[in-house]
Amino acid sequence: MKQKETLLNTVEIEIDRTIEEMGDEHIGTSHQTPLREDAFEMDDDLKMELIEKHFREIMNVLGLDLTDDSLKGTPRRVAKMYIKEIFSGLDPKNKPNVKLFENKYKYKEMLVEKDITFFSNCEHHFVPIYGKAHVAYISNGNVIGLSKINRIVQYFAKRPQVQERLTMQIGNELKELLGTDDVAVIIDAHHMCVSSRGIQDVNSSTVTSFYSGKFEKDESTRNEFIKYLGL
Repeated sequence: MKQKETLLNTVEIEIDRTIEEMGDEHIGTSHQTPLREDAFEMDDDLKMELIEKHFREIMNVLGLDLTDDSLKGTPRRVAKMYIKEIFSGLDPKNKPNVKLFENKYKYKEMLVEKDITFFSNCEHHFVPIYGKAHVAYISNGNVIGLSKINRIVQYFAKRPQVQERLTMQIGNELKELLGTDDVAVIIDAHHMCVSSRGIQDVNSSTVTSFYSGKFEKDESTRNEFIKYLGL
């Protein structure tokens, strides 16, 4: 038993040391959101029950009075918000059901959906990321309903994220759905982990891009997209 406790303590010390050394130099992982294989074996009700329990303990550690009328419902509200709202994009059952339509108009130019408002959360500090996504594609025979583009952005945003991964997930999903390489995504976002803690810079924003097909190979196509955004 002592040997096991010693091993656990050693692992915890190494993890703490690694996190301390990293500071704000956060490492990337993969294009896919890091999830365990058993991530969806537990149903939503049980997840909410457990989150409520653990968040109540966090509030207790902080010294908050959970008998106060304003606070006593907070653990349950947070649990419901995590599962049903801000992290609902983790669950594949919430993925938008997208129907494609034949491009009967034979429209061969780019289609741009810009200023798509989204809210996400930084996976390093669990505080909000918010901003605008701009998406474009050139049809390869099929088109997608405009609102579905917004829904795809929201689906991938509603999970703990890093902006680079979010940008690529949206771009790759649209490529796969539409059957075209000609897809572009630009995201301009504010990170509360930058503005509300750490450096506390409230003016900066982060811009990321994804270019594929003609948007990657043809500078004039890429510049046309950027021109529509007024950037």
